[in-house]
This record gives sequence, C-alpha cells and structure tokens, in this order.
Amino acid sequence: MGAFLLAHWLDLLTTVLGLAYILLEYRASIWLWAVGFAMQSLGIVLYYQKGLYADCGMEFYYLAMTIYGWWNWQTPQPTLEKTPQPPLGGEGIRHFPVRLAVLWTGITLAIWGALYLFLVTCTDSRVPVADSFTTALSFVGIWALARKYLEQWLIWIVVDVVTSVLYFYKDIPFKASLYALYVVIAILGYRRWRSLMKAGQN
Repeated sequence: MGAFLLAHWLDLLTTVLGLAYILLEYRASIWLWAVGFAMQSLGIVLYYQKGLYADCGMEFYYLAMTIYGWWNWQTPQPTLEKTPQPPLGGEGIRHFPVRLAVLWTGITLAIWGALYLFLVTCTDSRVPVADSFTTALSFVGIWALARKYLEQWLIWIVVDVVTSVLYFYKDIPFKASLYALYVVIAILGYRRWRSLMKAGQN
C-alpha cells in the first residue's frame, strides 16, 4: 500500500485539490481560482509524466484563465451581451449567448483537429483522439466558467465522463475517480447555479 501511494502521490495530491476546487465551484466561491492555480501547476508535471501531452499543455492555458477568472469574478466587466449584466456575485450567473455558442463550437472543432494532428505526428501519444477532445472542449469550459455562464456545467459533464475513462486507462486512478465524482457534482452544480441565477433575476 505504501509503495502504491508513493508511486501515485502526485495523482493523490492533485485529486484532493481537485475535490476542493469542484466544491468551491459548486458554491460559486471565488476561492476556486486560487485552489485551481495550485492544482494546475502540479498537473503540468503529472500529465507530462503520464504522456498526456495535450492535457499538460492545457494546464498552461488553465493557469492564465485562473488569473482572468479571479479578476473577472471580483469586478463586473463590460460584456458582449446586449442585456445589462448584474454584478459578478452569486447573482452574476447568466446563460451562454447563442452567438458565442456557435463561435465556440467552431473554435473547439478547430482546436480538436489541430491537437489531434499534433499528437499523432509529433508525440508518442496512444490516446490522441480522447486527449485532444477533452483538451479542446476544456478550452471553452474554463472560459465559460470565468464568464460565469450556467452552461459551463454541461460542458464539464461531457469532459468529465471522457476524462474519467481516459485516466483509468492511463493508470491515474485517483484523478479518474475524481472525474467520475465530478460528473455527479456537475449535475448538482448545474441545478444549484440555475437556482442562484433565478434568485438573482428576482
């Protein structure tokens, strides 16, 4: 048991941080960004060791988005939406605009294709389709979270299901189990954020 934990200590530590992260996200707490920064910094090392190169590269984007998310959740910012937006507290949750959804769908497909080509031609990845897919979809997921869009939970449900299966396959059992739990929390989180959004509109 000791040898197993020693071999998977980084997986276990990032899993604990990940659990704290998702619970803070569920509560719509700004502290999720601070925990996320630590988790993603360690994730760079973990994913590189496991040959999940797209996930490893994605962590650098996550780090940038944690800074943006922290800043954006503290201060109301002008948005592209035509309707006035409330302050970014618990009541600052809103719907993902349709025009941005179309744009981000195209961006996600382009990123997925580009990452897949990179992985199959420049790395020894054995899971290029799944690795590139979860990475591409996560680009819009973390951005939508930073903008406090309700539908970010739906994006993460898809990411979490695929990631859980992928991580079990790549022998990252703690984080794989965490992502399976993420699916349940994401469903509950969607319902909670929807209630908070409705309360903020009243």
